[in-house]
Amino acid sequence: MTLKQAIGKLHLWLGLGSGLVVLVVSLTGTIFTFQDEIRDAIEPWRLVAAPAHGALLPPSRLHAATVAQHPGAVPLYTTYYGPGRSATVYFSDPAGGSYLASLNPYTGRVLREQNLATDFFTIVQALHMYLLLPVAVGEWVVGVATAIFLVVLGTGLVLWWPKRRQERKQRLTIKRGSKWRRLNYDLHQVLGFYVAAGAFIISLTGLFMSFGSWLQAASTLANAGRHYPREEAPPAVAALAAARAPAQPLVDAAYAQVRQHSPTANMVMIGSVTDPKQPLYCLTYQKALHYYHRDEYYFHPVSGQLLGALPHATKSPGKKLGDLNYDLHTGQILGLGGKIVAFLISLLSASLPVTGTLLWWGRRHKARKPALARAAAVRR
Repeated sequence: MTLKQAIGKLHLWLGLGSGLVVLVVSLTGTIFTFQDEIRDAIEPWRLVAAPAHGALLPPSRLHAATVAQHPGAVPLYTTYYGPGRSATVYFSDPAGGSYLASLNPYTGRVLREQNLATDFFTIVQALHMYLLLPVAVGEWVVGVATAIFLVVLGTGLVLWWPKRRQERKQRLTIKRGSKWRRLNYDLHQVLGFYVAAGAFIISLTGLFMSFGSWLQAASTLANAGRHYPREEAPPAVAALAAARAPAQPLVDAAYAQVRQHSPTANMVMIGSVTDPKQPLYCLTYQKALHYYHRDEYYFHPVSGQLLGALPHATKSPGKKLGDLNYDLHTGQILGLGGKIVAFLISLLSASLPVTGTLLWWGRRHKARKPALARAAAVRR
């Protein structure tokens, strides 16, 4: 067996083994890529009229409105999305359900309450990230299949690469009017070549989401091995017993400071205290629904004192790479055009396991015919 034949076997069996997961993850990825645009079109409560001189209500007012609508609700984090958009309060209830309340941030009126267990895009996201399996198991399955897909992309390029230069044109075009087996072969190798680079980036960034150690390794590489302690662990909460609560609700105190330190931020996310020994965590984003350019803040869980801040401008290259991961994964780092490209790459990537399986099945069936004919001749 030659080296190229061995690579072909590896490509075949790894592709067959990971194909179903790659198909599901790619198709759900195509849907999720445009989730914000689709939601804006079909969910009118996401958009509100911004008054000329209206002030945004603090988080505690939004929490109160949410609890009044859903008694027993425990707000976990609150997000402001900028002018013209509703704010959201993510909360749980005593029954263990997860909900998202959308509110007018100027009036506090609850516009919509969604049960995330039945929300279409939440289900699509769960299917994309862990196949609706238990999270620990599903993330591992998706992560391993994605890693295998990276190997399949590499071996596919080796198999595609022509021996002679004059063969390249043939490998770059789909022969129209050919029989289905030839058409399927062209679709697999030609489309596979064209999407390889983009599929590699999307798969690698997806792998970073499944396995934090991979992202940490990439960050360490981007930092040339240098460590940044303040980025690696949140600041410690000290003197808890002696701390005094602020005059206003804790989340409001944190919100006011975040707005002061990041005045140009369009999107603001305010967390809640779930562990009295851990700081209150807040984020600001320069552009709504874009997750790269962000500042991070840590507040004392009792006093609301600012314990630490990580402005975007001061972050290490490795930390910025981690912040960039989602926008790179979905293509939105390049705007609408980038999303369209990511959508097409995901859609075409979903076709590769299908055309690859058909290619294998066709060759297997074709190989059986001469064997059956010889067996029939012997019996005669």
